[in-house]
Amino acid sequence: MLTLKTIRDEKQRIIAGLRKRNWPARQTQVIDHIIQLDEVRRNGLAALKEKSREQEEQQRQTEQKLDELLYSVPNCPHKSVPKGKTADDNKVAKAWDKPLPELAGDTLAHWDLAKKYNLFDLEMGVKLTGAGFPVYRGKGARLQRALVQFFLDEAVKAGFEEIQPPLLVNEDSARGTGQLPDKEGQMYHCTVDNLYLIPTAEVPVTNIVRNDILAEKDLPIKMTAYTPCFRREAGAWGAHVRGLNRVHQFDKVEIVVIDHPDRSYKTHQEMIRHVEKLMKKLELPFRILLLCGGDMGFASAKTYDFEVWSAAQKRWLEVSSVSNFETFQTNRLKTRYRDANGQIQLAHSLNGSALALARIVAALLENNQTSEGIKIPKALWKYTGFKMID
Repeated sequence: MLTLKTIRDEKQRIIAGLRKRNWPARQTQVIDHIIQLDEVRRNGLAALKEKSREQEEQQRQTEQKLDELLYSVPNCPHKSVPKGKTADDNKVAKAWDKPLPELAGDTLAHWDLAKKYNLFDLEMGVKLTGAGFPVYRGKGARLQRALVQFFLDEAVKAGFEEIQPPLLVNEDSARGTGQLPDKEGQMYHCTVDNLYLIPTAEVPVTNIVRNDILAEKDLPIKMTAYTPCFRREAGAWGAHVRGLNRVHQFDKVEIVVIDHPDRSYKTHQEMIRHVEKLMKKLELPFRILLLCGGDMGFASAKTYDFEVWSAAQKRWLEVSSVSNFETFQTNRLKTRYRDANGQIQLAHSLNGSALALARIVAALLENNQTSEGIKIPKALWKYTGFKMID
Protein backbone atom coordinates (compact mmCIF):
# COMPACT_ATOMS: atom_id res chain seq x y z
CA MET A 1 0.00 0.00 0.00
CA LEU A 2 1.02 3.63 -0.36
CA THR A 3 2.72 5.12 2.68
CA LEU A 4 0.96 7.83 4.67
CA LYS A 5 3.98 10.09 4.23
CA THR A 6 3.75 9.76 0.44
CA ILE A 7 0.04 10.52 0.50
CA ARG A 8 0.52 13.55 2.76
CA ASP A 9 3.57 14.97 0.97
CA GLU A 10 2.62 14.15 -2.64
CA LYS A 11 -1.16 14.33 -2.61
CA GLN A 12 -1.57 15.85 -6.08
CA ARG A 13 0.81 13.34 -7.70
CA ILE A 14 -1.07 10.46 -6.09
CA ILE A 15 -4.45 11.79 -7.24
CA ALA A 16 -3.11 12.31 -10.77
CA GLY A 17 -1.76 8.72 -10.75
CA LEU A 18 -5.08 7.30 -9.56
CA ARG A 19 -6.88 9.16 -12.33
CA LYS A 20 -4.43 7.58 -14.79
CA ARG A 21 -5.79 4.30 -13.46
CA ASN A 22 -9.29 5.64 -14.22
CA TRP A 23 -10.34 5.92 -10.62
CA PRO A 24 -13.54 8.03 -10.67
CA ALA A 25 -13.17 11.54 -9.28
CA ARG A 26 -15.40 10.65 -6.32
CA GLN A 27 -13.01 7.84 -5.36
CA THR A 28 -10.06 10.20 -5.12
CA GLN A 29 -11.90 11.77 -2.18
CA VAL A 30 -10.60 8.73 -0.30
CA ILE A 31 -7.20 10.44 -0.30
CA ASP A 32 -8.64 13.47 1.51
CA HIS A 33 -10.38 11.16 3.96
CA ILE A 34 -7.10 9.32 4.65
CA ILE A 35 -5.31 12.61 5.34
CA GLN A 36 -8.10 13.73 7.67
CA LEU A 37 -8.09 10.43 9.57
CA ASP A 38 -4.32 10.59 9.83
CA GLU A 39 -4.58 14.03 11.42
CA VAL A 40 -7.13 12.71 13.91
CA ARG A 41 -4.87 9.73 14.66
CA ARG A 42 -1.76 11.89 15.12
CA ASN A 43 -3.58 14.34 17.39
CA GLY A 44 -4.93 11.43 19.41
CA LEU A 45 -1.48 9.90 19.82
CA ALA A 46 -0.11 13.23 20.99
CA ALA A 47 -2.67 13.25 23.81
CA LEU A 48 -2.20 9.58 24.65
CA LYS A 49 -1.41 10.05 28.35
CA GLU A 50 -4.62 11.96 28.96
CA LYS A 51 -6.94 9.51 27.23
CA SER A 52 -9.95 7.92 28.79
CA ARG A 53 -11.06 4.43 27.77
CA GLU A 54 -13.68 6.01 25.53
CA GLN A 55 -11.03 8.09 23.78
CA GLU A 56 -8.82 5.04 23.39
CA GLU A 57 -11.68 3.22 21.66
CA GLN A 58 -12.22 6.19 19.37
CA GLN A 59 -8.52 6.15 18.54
CA ARG A 60 -8.64 2.39 17.78
CA GLN A 61 -11.62 2.88 15.46
CA THR A 62 -9.85 5.76 13.69
CA GLU A 63 -6.75 3.64 13.08
CA GLN A 64 -8.86 0.70 11.87
CA LYS A 65 -10.75 2.88 9.39
CA LEU A 66 -7.49 4.45 8.23
CA ASP A 67 -6.00 1.00 7.54
CA GLU A 68 -9.11 -0.08 5.63
CA LEU A 69 -8.90 2.98 3.38
CA LEU A 70 -5.15 2.59 2.82
CA TYR A 71 -5.61 -1.04 1.76
CA SER A 72 -8.33 0.02 -0.71
CA VAL A 73 -6.09 2.42 -2.68
CA PRO A 74 -4.13 0.91 -5.62
CA ASN A 75 -0.53 1.75 -6.40
CA CYS A 76 0.34 5.01 -8.14
CA PRO A 77 1.58 4.36 -11.70
CA HIS A 78 5.12 5.32 -12.65
CA LYS A 79 5.31 8.56 -14.66
CA SER A 80 6.21 6.58 -17.81
CA VAL A 81 2.98 4.55 -17.73
CA PRO A 82 0.67 5.65 -20.57
CA LYS A 83 -2.88 6.79 -20.00
CA GLY A 84 -5.66 4.45 -21.10
CA LYS A 85 -8.72 2.55 -19.98
CA THR A 86 -8.46 -0.96 -21.42
CA ALA A 87 -6.02 -3.40 -23.00
CA ASP A 88 -6.67 -1.67 -26.33
CA ASP A 89 -4.75 1.34 -24.99
CA ASN A 90 -1.57 -0.59 -24.13
CA LYS A 91 1.56 0.44 -26.04
CA VAL A 92 3.71 -1.96 -28.05
CA ALA A 93 7.17 -1.59 -26.49
CA LYS A 94 8.74 -4.19 -28.79
CA ALA A 95 7.06 -5.58 -31.87
CA TRP A 96 7.78 -8.88 -33.62
CA ASP A 97 9.89 -7.81 -36.61
CA LYS A 98 9.65 -10.97 -38.71
CA PRO A 99 6.78 -12.52 -40.67
CA LEU A 100 4.36 -14.33 -38.40
CA PRO A 101 4.17 -18.08 -39.06
CA GLU A 102 1.50 -19.06 -41.57
CA LEU A 103 0.14 -22.59 -41.39
CA ALA A 104 -1.63 -24.65 -44.02
CA GLY A 105 -5.41 -24.60 -44.15
CA ASP A 106 -5.78 -28.01 -42.51
CA THR A 107 -3.89 -27.03 -39.32
CA LEU A 108 -5.45 -27.63 -35.92
CA ALA A 109 -5.90 -25.61 -32.74
CA HIS A 110 -4.03 -26.97 -29.69
CA TRP A 111 -7.15 -28.61 -28.21
CA ASP A 112 -7.57 -30.66 -31.40
CA LEU A 113 -3.84 -31.45 -31.51
CA ALA A 114 -4.14 -32.72 -27.93
CA LYS A 115 -6.77 -35.24 -29.01
CA LYS A 116 -4.84 -36.26 -32.09
CA TYR A 117 -1.60 -36.96 -30.17
CA ASN A 118 -3.07 -37.78 -26.72
CA LEU A 119 -1.29 -34.86 -25.00
CA PHE A 120 -3.87 -33.60 -22.53
CA ASP A 121 -7.46 -34.44 -21.68
CA LEU A 122 -9.92 -31.68 -20.78
CA GLU A 123 -12.86 -34.05 -20.39
CA MET A 124 -10.92 -36.20 -17.90
CA GLY A 125 -10.21 -33.05 -15.92
CA VAL A 126 -13.95 -32.35 -15.73
CA LYS A 127 -14.51 -35.90 -14.48
CA LEU A 128 -11.84 -35.62 -11.79
CA THR A 129 -12.36 -32.01 -10.70
CA GLY A 130 -14.27 -29.71 -13.03
CA ALA A 131 -13.83 -27.48 -16.09
CA GLY A 132 -10.46 -25.80 -16.37
CA PHE A 133 -8.34 -28.58 -14.81
CA PRO A 134 -6.57 -30.37 -17.69
CA VAL A 135 -4.97 -33.81 -17.29
CA TYR A 136 -1.64 -34.01 -19.17
CA ARG A 137 -0.65 -37.38 -20.57
CA GLY A 138 2.30 -39.06 -22.29
CA LYS A 139 4.42 -36.64 -24.27
CA GLY A 140 2.16 -33.80 -23.17
CA ALA A 141 3.10 -34.46 -19.53
CA ARG A 142 6.78 -34.79 -20.45
CA LEU A 143 6.64 -31.51 -22.37
CA GLN A 144 5.21 -29.80 -19.28
CA ARG A 145 7.98 -31.20 -17.08
CA ALA A 146 10.63 -30.28 -19.66
CA LEU A 147 9.47 -26.67 -19.79
CA VAL A 148 9.46 -26.34 -16.00
CA GLN A 149 13.02 -27.68 -15.75
CA PHE A 150 14.21 -25.51 -18.65
CA PHE A 151 12.77 -22.35 -17.07
CA LEU A 152 14.23 -23.18 -13.65
CA ASP A 153 17.67 -23.96 -15.06
CA GLU A 154 17.71 -20.69 -17.00
CA ALA A 155 16.67 -18.72 -13.89
CA VAL A 156 19.36 -20.35 -11.73
CA LYS A 157 21.96 -19.58 -14.44
CA ALA A 158 20.80 -15.94 -14.25
CA GLY A 159 21.55 -15.81 -10.52
CA PHE A 160 18.15 -16.59 -8.98
CA GLU A 161 18.01 -18.83 -5.91
CA GLU A 162 15.58 -21.70 -6.39
CA ILE A 163 12.80 -21.84 -3.79
CA GLN A 164 10.18 -24.56 -3.28
CA PRO A 165 7.39 -22.77 -1.35
CA PRO A 166 4.07 -23.97 0.13
CA LEU A 167 1.07 -23.96 -2.20
CA LEU A 168 -1.23 -22.50 0.46
CA VAL A 169 -0.76 -19.17 2.25
CA ASN A 170 -2.37 -17.41 5.17
CA GLU A 171 -4.21 -14.08 5.11
CA ASP A 172 -1.12 -12.08 6.08
CA SER A 173 0.80 -13.43 3.09
CA ALA A 174 -2.08 -12.79 0.65
CA ARG A 175 -2.53 -9.29 2.03
CA GLY A 176 1.19 -8.55 1.89
CA THR A 177 1.47 -8.94 -1.88
CA GLY A 178 -1.88 -7.29 -2.68
CA GLN A 179 -4.10 -10.30 -3.38
CA LEU A 180 -6.23 -9.25 -0.41
CA PRO A 181 -8.44 -7.32 -0.34
CA ASP A 182 -8.33 -6.83 -4.15
CA LYS A 183 -8.52 -10.39 -5.57
CA GLU A 184 -10.22 -12.53 -2.94
CA GLY A 185 -12.95 -13.50 -5.43
CA GLN A 186 -10.35 -15.00 -7.77
CA MET A 187 -8.62 -17.19 -5.17
CA TYR A 188 -9.61 -20.61 -3.89
CA HIS A 189 -10.26 -20.25 -0.15
CA CYS A 190 -9.90 -23.21 2.22
CA THR A 191 -12.38 -21.86 4.73
CA VAL A 192 -11.94 -24.43 7.52
CA ASP A 193 -8.27 -23.48 7.96
CA ASN A 194 -8.58 -19.96 6.48
CA LEU A 195 -5.84 -20.61 3.94
CA TYR A 196 -5.68 -19.66 0.26
CA LEU A 197 -4.39 -21.72 -2.68
CA ILE A 198 -1.72 -19.58 -4.31
CA PRO A 199 -2.57 -17.80 -7.59
CA THR A 200 1.16 -17.42 -8.28
CA ALA A 201 4.47 -18.23 -6.57
CA GLU A 202 4.92 -14.48 -6.16
CA VAL A 203 2.80 -14.64 -3.01
CA PRO A 204 4.76 -17.12 -0.84
CA VAL A 205 8.17 -16.22 -2.29
CA THR A 206 7.86 -12.46 -1.74
CA ASN A 207 6.58 -13.10 1.79
CA ILE A 208 9.87 -14.82 2.66
CA VAL A 209 11.22 -11.35 3.46
CA ARG A 210 8.11 -10.13 5.31
CA ASN A 211 9.03 -8.19 8.48
CA ASP A 212 12.74 -8.39 7.63
CA ILE A 213 15.32 -5.61 7.87
CA LEU A 214 17.88 -6.51 5.22
CA ALA A 215 21.49 -5.43 4.89
CA GLU A 216 21.93 -3.04 1.97
CA LYS A 217 24.92 -5.09 0.79
CA ASP A 218 22.65 -8.15 0.39
CA LEU A 219 20.46 -6.44 -2.20
CA PRO A 220 19.31 -7.51 -4.71
CA ILE A 221 17.73 -10.71 -3.40
CA LYS A 222 16.79 -12.82 -6.43
CA MET A 223 14.53 -15.86 -6.09
CA THR A 224 12.77 -18.23 -8.47
CA ALA A 225 10.14 -20.91 -7.89
CA TYR A 226 8.10 -23.42 -9.81
CA THR A 227 4.55 -23.99 -8.52
CA PRO A 228 1.15 -24.96 -9.79
CA CYS A 229 -1.07 -21.87 -9.73
CA PHE A 230 -4.77 -21.83 -8.88
CA ARG A 231 -7.21 -19.18 -10.10
CA ARG A 232 -10.98 -19.23 -10.07
CA GLU A 233 -11.14 -16.98 -13.16
CA ALA A 234 -14.66 -15.98 -12.17
CA GLY A 235 -16.61 -14.48 -15.05
CA ALA A 236 -14.33 -15.87 -17.79
CA TRP A 237 -16.25 -17.24 -20.78
CA GLY A 238 -16.34 -17.34 -24.58
CA ALA A 239 -14.22 -18.73 -27.40
CA HIS A 240 -11.02 -17.15 -26.06
CA VAL A 241 -11.07 -19.32 -22.94
CA ARG A 242 -11.17 -22.59 -24.88
CA GLY A 243 -8.54 -25.32 -24.36
CA LEU A 244 -5.50 -24.09 -22.44
CA ASN A 245 -6.24 -20.42 -23.05
CA ARG A 246 -7.87 -19.99 -19.63
CA VAL A 247 -7.61 -22.70 -16.98
CA HIS A 248 -8.04 -22.86 -13.21
CA GLN A 249 -4.77 -24.73 -12.57
CA PHE A 250 -1.56 -24.19 -14.50
CA ASP A 251 2.19 -24.49 -13.97
CA LYS A 252 4.44 -21.45 -13.81
CA VAL A 253 8.01 -20.51 -12.98
CA GLU A 254 8.19 -17.14 -11.24
CA ILE A 255 11.11 -14.77 -10.66
CA VAL A 256 11.04 -12.37 -7.69
CA VAL A 257 13.54 -9.62 -6.82
CA ILE A 258 13.87 -7.45 -3.71
CA ASP A 259 16.09 -4.51 -4.58
CA HIS A 260 17.32 -1.04 -3.73
CA PRO A 261 14.96 1.76 -4.87
CA ASP A 262 17.77 3.44 -6.82
CA ARG A 263 18.32 0.29 -8.90
CA SER A 264 14.88 -1.31 -9.24
CA TYR A 265 14.03 0.01 -12.71
CA LYS A 266 17.37 -1.20 -14.06
CA THR A 267 16.53 -4.57 -12.50
CA HIS A 268 13.09 -4.39 -14.12
CA GLN A 269 14.74 -4.16 -17.54
CA GLU A 270 17.08 -7.07 -16.70
CA MET A 271 14.07 -9.22 -15.84
CA ILE A 272 12.42 -8.30 -19.14
CA ARG A 273 15.58 -9.31 -21.00
CA HIS A 274 15.58 -12.63 -19.14
CA VAL A 275 12.02 -13.42 -20.28
CA GLU A 276 12.87 -12.25 -23.80
CA LYS A 277 15.80 -14.70 -23.86
CA LEU A 278 13.47 -17.57 -22.90
CA MET A 279 11.06 -16.69 -25.71
CA LYS A 280 13.89 -16.62 -28.25
CA LYS A 281 15.25 -19.98 -27.11
CA LEU A 282 11.78 -21.46 -27.54
CA GLU A 283 11.71 -19.98 -31.09
CA LEU A 284 8.31 -18.39 -30.48
CA PRO A 285 7.09 -15.14 -32.08
CA PHE A 286 6.42 -12.62 -29.30
CA ARG A 287 5.83 -8.97 -28.60
CA ILE A 288 6.17 -6.83 -25.46
CA LEU A 289 3.45 -4.44 -24.30
CA LEU A 290 3.72 -1.56 -21.82
CA LEU A 291 0.43 -1.62 -19.94
CA CYS A 292 -1.64 1.54 -19.66
CA GLY A 293 -2.96 2.86 -16.35
CA GLY A 294 -6.37 1.26 -16.77
CA ASP A 295 -5.03 -2.25 -17.49
CA MET A 296 -2.43 -2.54 -14.73
CA GLY A 297 -2.72 -4.77 -11.69
CA PHE A 298 -3.78 -3.24 -8.37
CA ALA A 299 -0.29 -3.39 -6.80
CA SER A 300 1.86 -2.54 -9.83
CA ALA A 301 3.66 0.73 -10.53
CA LYS A 302 4.73 -0.40 -14.02
CA THR A 303 4.08 -3.62 -15.95
CA TYR A 304 5.25 -5.10 -19.24
CA ASP A 305 3.33 -8.04 -20.70
CA PHE A 306 4.78 -10.62 -23.08
CA GLU A 307 2.43 -12.06 -25.68
CA VAL A 308 3.09 -15.07 -27.90
CA TRP A 309 1.57 -15.51 -31.34
CA SER A 310 -0.87 -18.40 -31.70
CA ALA A 311 -0.70 -19.40 -35.34
CA ALA A 312 -3.80 -21.60 -35.38
CA GLN A 313 -5.97 -19.16 -33.39
CA LYS A 314 -4.40 -16.17 -35.19
CA ARG A 315 -4.17 -14.04 -32.07
CA TRP A 316 -1.76 -12.98 -29.35
CA LEU A 317 -1.79 -14.81 -25.99
CA GLU A 318 -0.39 -13.28 -22.80
CA VAL A 319 2.30 -15.52 -21.27
CA SER A 320 4.16 -13.22 -18.87
CA SER A 321 3.79 -10.06 -16.81
CA VAL A 322 6.92 -8.40 -15.42
CA SER A 323 6.13 -5.74 -12.82
CA ASN A 324 7.83 -3.27 -10.52
CA PHE A 325 5.75 -2.64 -7.40
CA GLU A 326 8.17 -0.09 -5.93
CA THR A 327 7.30 0.17 -2.17
CA PHE A 328 3.64 -0.85 -2.48
CA GLN A 329 4.16 -4.47 -1.43
CA THR A 330 7.13 -3.85 0.85
CA ASN A 331 5.18 -1.27 2.87
CA ARG A 332 2.54 -3.93 3.56
CA LEU A 333 5.20 -6.58 4.15
CA LYS A 334 7.43 -4.30 6.23
CA THR A 335 10.37 -5.39 4.08
CA ARG A 336 13.13 -2.89 4.72
CA TYR A 337 16.88 -2.42 4.50
CA ARG A 338 19.40 -0.43 6.52
CA ASP A 339 21.18 2.13 4.33
CA ALA A 340 24.79 3.38 4.57
CA ASN A 341 23.74 6.01 7.12
CA GLY A 342 22.09 3.43 9.34
CA GLN A 343 18.60 4.60 8.37
CA ILE A 344 15.87 2.01 7.76
CA GLN A 345 14.22 2.35 4.33
CA LEU A 346 11.59 0.43 2.38
CA ALA A 347 12.97 -1.83 -0.36
CA HIS A 348 11.39 -2.25 -3.80
CA SER A 349 9.83 -5.55 -4.95
CA LEU A 350 9.53 -6.89 -8.49
CA ASN A 351 8.27 -10.10 -10.04
CA GLY A 352 7.69 -11.74 -13.38
CA SER A 353 6.39 -14.91 -15.03
CA ALA A 354 9.32 -16.79 -16.54
CA LEU A 355 7.14 -18.40 -17.83
CA ALA A 356 3.50 -19.47 -17.53
CA LEU A 357 3.15 -22.87 -19.16
CA ALA A 358 -0.44 -23.35 -20.30
CA ARG A 359 -0.38 -20.81 -23.12
CA ILE A 360 3.28 -21.51 -23.92
CA VAL A 361 2.29 -25.14 -24.51
CA ALA A 362 -0.65 -24.02 -26.68
CA ALA A 363 1.63 -21.86 -28.83
CA LEU A 364 4.36 -24.50 -29.10
CA LEU A 365 1.87 -27.11 -30.29
CA GLU A 366 0.10 -24.84 -32.78
CA ASN A 367 3.11 -23.02 -34.25
CA ASN A 368 5.26 -26.14 -34.70
CA GLN A 369 2.76 -28.54 -36.23
CA THR A 370 3.73 -30.17 -39.53
CA SER A 371 2.34 -32.98 -41.66
CA GLU A 372 4.83 -35.33 -39.91
CA GLY A 373 4.05 -34.21 -36.37
CA ILE A 374 4.86 -31.41 -33.91
CA LYS A 375 8.48 -30.23 -33.81
CA ILE A 376 10.08 -29.59 -30.41
CA PRO A 377 12.42 -26.54 -30.11
CA LYS A 378 16.09 -27.51 -29.88
CA ALA A 379 16.44 -25.90 -26.42
CA LEU A 380 14.07 -28.54 -25.00
CA TRP A 381 15.52 -31.67 -26.60
CA LYS A 382 17.70 -32.63 -23.64
CA TYR A 383 14.71 -32.19 -21.32
CA THR A 384 12.02 -33.97 -23.35
CA GLY A 385 14.15 -36.82 -24.68
CA PHE A 386 12.34 -36.48 -28.05
CA LYS A 387 12.50 -34.03 -30.94
CA MET A 388 9.05 -34.64 -32.40
CA ILE A 389 5.54 -35.46 -31.20
CA ASP A 390 4.16 -37.92 -33.75
